[in-house]
Amino acid sequence: MTIAMLLDMARGAYGERIALGSRSGGGLSYEELGARVATGAAAIKASGAERVAFIGVNGPAFPVVLFAAASAGVPIAPLNYRLSAEQLRGQIAQLGAVLVIADEAYRGAVDGVQGAAGIVTTEEWFVATATPAPGADPFADLDPPDVDPDATGVLLFTSGTTSAPKRVILRHSNLISYVLQTVEFASAEEDDAILVSVPPYHVAGVGTVLTNIYSGRRICYLPNFEAQAWLDTVRTERITNVMLVPTMLVRIVEVLGGKPAEAPHLRSLAYGGARMPGQVLEAALAAFPDTGFVNAYGLTETSSTIAVLGPDDHRDAFASDDAAVRARLSSAGRPVPGVEFQIRDEAGKPAGVGEPGLLWVRGEQVSGEYEGLGSVLDEEGWFPTKDGAYLDADGYVFITGRSDDTIIRGGENIAPAEIEDVLGRHPKLRDVAVFGAPDDTWGQRIVAAVVLLPDETATADELRDYVRARLRGSRTPDEVVFVEELPYTPTGKLLRNQVAQLVADRAADEPVGS
Repeated sequence: MTIAMLLDMARGAYGERIALGSRSGGGLSYEELGARVATGAAAIKASGAERVAFIGVNGPAFPVVLFAAASAGVPIAPLNYRLSAEQLRGQIAQLGAVLVIADEAYRGAVDGVQGAAGIVTTEEWFVATATPAPGADPFADLDPPDVDPDATGVLLFTSGTTSAPKRVILRHSNLISYVLQTVEFASAEEDDAILVSVPPYHVAGVGTVLTNIYSGRRICYLPNFEAQAWLDTVRTERITNVMLVPTMLVRIVEVLGGKPAEAPHLRSLAYGGARMPGQVLEAALAAFPDTGFVNAYGLTETSSTIAVLGPDDHRDAFASDDAAVRARLSSAGRPVPGVEFQIRDEAGKPAGVGEPGLLWVRGEQVSGEYEGLGSVLDEEGWFPTKDGAYLDADGYVFITGRSDDTIIRGGENIAPAEIEDVLGRHPKLRDVAVFGAPDDTWGQRIVAAVVLLPDETATADELRDYVRARLRGSRTPDEVVFVEELPYTPTGKLLRNQVAQLVADRAADEPVGS
């Protein structure tokens, strides 16, 4: 079984239902999507391409390309369209004989690239798939038996925020395991719709297509995120499900300004990809009182989500006076079915409840494999996430940050996330990032870069006192620097290695605008 079977099953079960597009007309039904995929698969085979590279924003063309490549038995590599022309060309060069499908805006960046089996614009591709190619059977089996389920289905480049980007191999079997373990077939109502804001080159962008097609939910796209446009679309399209990264939810909360969202059809709001500031999450829970919140934690190497903090967990924690229960709002939840977690200490031995260490995961959906580098799974199939974490007594996992981000102050290991979670609840702050800077006495000192809310003022001493009152003294920032913005990737990942550059020329106790 390959990922093309997911669409084949959907087409057979609810072929006339709208799969992609607006409820007001112009959308593609599952039957029409299947016909386009059959045409696209025939074109990919005819091109002789060994890979397909997709360079474009969100839109209905991406699911067509994704399933067409799978049906043709050719891996697809969605690339980050925000990269420079040089970077895009460098990634394409690693893909061999590749068919490049690119938005018109990015066509110039890849024209004449060496080794390409062909270059076509997304617009041309989408138009061409509307008319069956000679010999293409629109009712063909989209999951041909000659495609190996253990073959590579998707190649995704890592973000490269801490090292050179690597090509993660996601086999059909990994992706199928993820879908079957987390979604029930045909579980969506006919009027259900999801608004997708995460880009195709992110693992969530791929996973969202697969899970929602399988469940039978109409997919709407917002090519470029803007908070007010997002709210307008949620209301007009009667969106029932959304997937966001934390920076997007920050913008939405700011636009709402404490008012209710007035999105009565929205039943599920999933977020993930980065740390969610506690203050923002609580404001969002208040703004969307009838919406179920889901924190989805996963990695590219794990075929997307491996842990979920569900709606009941959110509401129970939000309403609880028990500190341990309320703390779960900052957790990543518990493992999804089919995935095992293990926390290992510095010696590589399993850690006890509440003891910090590194998170290792295991399951059929876990790839842990890089093209040209091989697998990093250990002999028992465990994948090292390189995320610091600990488990509470009820199995909730708390992610403390990347192991490389750990601050070692006076011989004590300090997770930046521990301090960020506290400062993130300060009523005057919009955002915070904590990192370690060299120090002759302590080895490293703790630096907090903070962003004030509009029209707010604060001092460094005030913020240090706030942390000191809630954490051990050794966790109190040695330095607090006020900045206008923090650097993030478009998918919401904090570029922690760039924060130090931001604060280099600022005085520690000088608020912005003072």
